[in-house]
Amino acid sequence: MDVRKRKRILKTPLTLTQNLSTRYIMLCFCCFLFIVFVTRGFHFGSGTFRPAPIVPKLVSSSISSNSVQDLSTQRKVEIGKSSHSKSNKSEGYSDSKNSSGEGDGNGDGDGVGVGVGVGDVDGDGLLMGLRIESRVLFNDHVLVILPANSNSPHLHIPKKIDCVYPRKLGGAGKKVETVKQPMLSVDDYGDGRWLVRCPVPPVKYLAEVGLKGEWENGEGIEWAVGKGENQSVQLWDMVAYEAVFDGEDIAVVYVKGLQLKSDRESDPTPFRCQFWKEGEEDYALTTKAITAAQEVIRCPLPPEMKVKPWKDEQVRVTVEVTSKVPGRSHLTGMRHQLVPSIAKLYQSNNKKNEKEKGRSKHKYKLCACTMVWNQAAFMREWVMYHAWLGVERWFVYDNNSEDGLKEVIDELNVENYNLTRHTWPWIKSQEAGFSHCMLRARDQCQWVAFFDVDEFFNFPPPKPRQNSTIVYRGPNALQTVVRNYGRQPTVGEIRTDCHNFGPSGLKKSPAEGLMLGYTCRLKGLERHKSIIRPDAVDDSLLNQVHHFKLKKEFRKVNFHRAVINHYKYQVWDNFKQKFYRRVSTYVVDWQENQNENSRDRAPGLGTEAIEPPNWPQRFCEVWDTRLRDFVLTNLADRNTGLLPWQRSVK
Repeated sequence: MDVRKRKRILKTPLTLTQNLSTRYIMLCFCCFLFIVFVTRGFHFGSGTFRPAPIVPKLVSSSISSNSVQDLSTQRKVEIGKSSHSKSNKSEGYSDSKNSSGEGDGNGDGDGVGVGVGVGDVDGDGLLMGLRIESRVLFNDHVLVILPANSNSPHLHIPKKIDCVYPRKLGGAGKKVETVKQPMLSVDDYGDGRWLVRCPVPPVKYLAEVGLKGEWENGEGIEWAVGKGENQSVQLWDMVAYEAVFDGEDIAVVYVKGLQLKSDRESDPTPFRCQFWKEGEEDYALTTKAITAAQEVIRCPLPPEMKVKPWKDEQVRVTVEVTSKVPGRSHLTGMRHQLVPSIAKLYQSNNKKNEKEKGRSKHKYKLCACTMVWNQAAFMREWVMYHAWLGVERWFVYDNNSEDGLKEVIDELNVENYNLTRHTWPWIKSQEAGFSHCMLRARDQCQWVAFFDVDEFFNFPPPKPRQNSTIVYRGPNALQTVVRNYGRQPTVGEIRTDCHNFGPSGLKKSPAEGLMLGYTCRLKGLERHKSIIRPDAVDDSLLNQVHHFKLKKEFRKVNFHRAVINHYKYQVWDNFKQKFYRRVSTYVVDWQENQNENSRDRAPGLGTEAIEPPNWPQRFCEVWDTRLRDFVLTNLADRNTGLLPWQRSVK
């Protein structure tokens, strides 16, 4: 008999352990995963679909005011589940006067109390629909985001709201006491959502703030300290904070904390976007980033979302760092390094974009975009003057103003000025805000001017060598500019230089307005401001505040027939607000001892908001009344002498 055959006959039968080989186990495991996916109702497509960990919670419920300073410097993104376990659902909360652990209001003893006479209470003691969506901890306040209420979509927010801060007392009963402080402000965030700004938590209390509101009739409402994902507090130094559509197929995610280069595009290879439905956080659809610049990551939508749109109105989105980012040591490149996220994509916003494209091809000839903080006093003058020069549409990004800006914008709209106020609560993110504005304006405007509320276009008489056959002075002068350059298909940006004006000897803000009050300036020209053709902007949306990177086929031109009067150094009471904070991401705040010789600072002023003895006489080298004289000649009422934006002059 053949030796080989004999060996096969005499071979010992395989044991059960041998049968359960690694290959066999892997095959069973794959079959199990396939059954799980099918039962969860997912549809497979050509896109990348993979299980993803729950979006990490960067800050746990242990945050208190004495740890804010340490946490504000934290850069490492924690991976995995939140430190809140399911056992947190049984923690009781009490008023600071009653630490017995029993719930307030209509809640039972196992949950957090809720308001009186509003909605229904679920089994856990939370008022259905009245919950907190997200919290973000800044250096000077806690931002609380309230979601749209499906049960009461037109729910009005009470004017009086208290911020409720918990503190764990310890012990077997896990008792918690609370303390209340009045909110700082409340604002409409769009899509049915609201923003409430709360003070930073008191010492030894948590930033896991809840809210209690009261209407004038005495009825109350409460957004309780949440459970699960609602317990997290995100730090502003690392978070995905906004998400919008770029067309129909691209998602744009705004991320704080990546610290990418300010003046160039970055390699998108290390980044991916993750999309998941509310309530289904265990799995996510992922796509690779196609551009990365500053705080903007762009990714294509997963095919599953395009072929069969999600049933819900909103989808969460964040950014995953899959490999080490060169020069950015805080992005370690560890597997599944997810950025904590409060960003959402709204299907209704995509439908709005489709409707805009489906309308007539008419676009506004010229629009303007600006970001403001407490500039309501100058808004009427700025809008009315530039509307006379030809601006037809306005996008105003409100960066936490507290001076009645909304009321001023409402009044201007009543007077048929076309303004849209967009709440932008994100501190030091002007570049991101302008890229966001560019996406909104692209389908509505042929050209968009990016400049500030203290900057005014000035068209002086032409110099001898300039072509005087083209008249730019007068009504619609800016429209004449963009119309002439618009005939050149390769022009994507029109740049205009600035003159910086000083206090001009004034000690009080001029009642007659900026253009008439400030008439002395520095001699030299300063940085330019730009008017952009939206179709010429590079896909990355890279910008340096007032000008964008253009596509290769477009070019920029310098327009010398105009200059911008920048009323930068105003009377001290107005100017010192700049010491509070700067709006640009990449400009150092003036309180910091860095780049003290930068052109973004006031020369020789230092880092403290102390008025120099000769402030009214500073920054005055040339008396320039050209714009003042032009405005009085062309816009002043012949009977009263008042300008359109002047209500009265003492």
